[in-house]
Amino acid sequence: MCVFCVRTEVKIPTTLGFGTRCHDVRTPKVLPGLWRGKYFSSGGEPAENQVTPMLRHLIYKIKATGPITVAEYMKEVLTNPAKGYYVYRDMLGEKGDFITSPEISQIFGELLGIWFISEWMATGKNAAFQLVELGPGRGTLTGDILRVFSQLGSVLKNCDISIHLVEVSEKLSEIQALTLTEEKIPLERNAGSPVCMRGVTKSGIPISWYRDLQDVPKGYSFYLAHEFFDVLPVHKFQKTPQGWREVLIDIDPQVSDKLRFVLAPGVTPAEVFIQRDEIRDHVEVCPEAGVIIQELSQRIALTGGAALIADYGHEGTKTDTFRGFCGHKLHDVLTAPGTADLTADVDFSYLRRMAGGQVASLGPIKQQMFLKNMGIDVRLKRLHGRSHPMDACQSKPSVSPVAGFGELTWR
Repeated sequence: MCVFCVRTEVKIPTTLGFGTRCHDVRTPKVLPGLWRGKYFSSGGEPAENQVTPMLRHLIYKIKATGPITVAEYMKEVLTNPAKGYYVYRDMLGEKGDFITSPEISQIFGELLGIWFISEWMATGKNAAFQLVELGPGRGTLTGDILRVFSQLGSVLKNCDISIHLVEVSEKLSEIQALTLTEEKIPLERNAGSPVCMRGVTKSGIPISWYRDLQDVPKGYSFYLAHEFFDVLPVHKFQKTPQGWREVLIDIDPQVSDKLRFVLAPGVTPAEVFIQRDEIRDHVEVCPEAGVIIQELSQRIALTGGAALIADYGHEGTKTDTFRGFCGHKLHDVLTAPGTADLTADVDFSYLRRMAGGQVASLGPIKQQMFLKNMGIDVRLKRLHGRSHPMDACQSKPSVSPVAGFGELTWR
């Protein structure tokens, strides 16, 4: 896991960045017209294919229009309004498919809250700022940040703060509202408006929900994207003797309810995103990530602020990172679509290029280093001491680490 930052051009003695991934993947093998990727399953052999509603939808789509790109596959599987994996389910936590840092320990969000306040102070203590989170999960991370804002209320007392959450999932939006808002003040709902919901947080701060970043008001803002970019749709390309060929997804001719990877017979539009000096023989490109980074950079250059991105990624060095997760295990990406999370590592070198020269780009550095720079060891000792007070017969508190500390700082 790594941390990456874009901000206005100011000299602040803080360094941020991202880290390396926990899974490396071998370069895929190419056969005439067929691509055999190292896509994952939870066992040695691909799991028996389950004919899900999403699989039926994809089969109908492919029969009607032909093979689809990996990017289109990811978008349909994850965010299809009727059947998408993210739209109507809570996939986080022990009973879900994966766990993120905010669900492990409160320390992560608390340190991010301190970072945002530090940035706000270093850039002149603006009279107001927006905290904008992209893909807020259950709202746990924003909740931990808001707790720090309340604890440091004397510092922020003259600042007008508002919270803006960008979330495509109706299910998660409802969970976020339960986590963050004051129950006594009813939410305003308007499905047809760019602002889906409005409310007030438990600490009295205005909060709004949106489906798209474009709908968030422009203004001095701090943007947060934690494990957001790694689920954006990627196009995959394989180098062949005939040049770059895009990896597509088609119906297996041997099994009518099974999908397979194939290579496009000719050039496809997304090839323009491949660098001319690219030396890898397999690449993943994410145009949507570039669009979002450009939007963030333009907003920050125009009105001030910063964006903090924490995700799994690399510096343009990895090849096939596309994989699925179901029940906290690796899952074949083409098996039972709609039942598992799909993800691909973020190319931070690409994000840096897309940010351009209008803002400063810092990082990536490993999450472990970022948290240590922010004082996670000091915070751990305080929590540890509070949880394990001195016994009259002991000179030291009993040794029992705060839950999740190891997972937050693993290499």
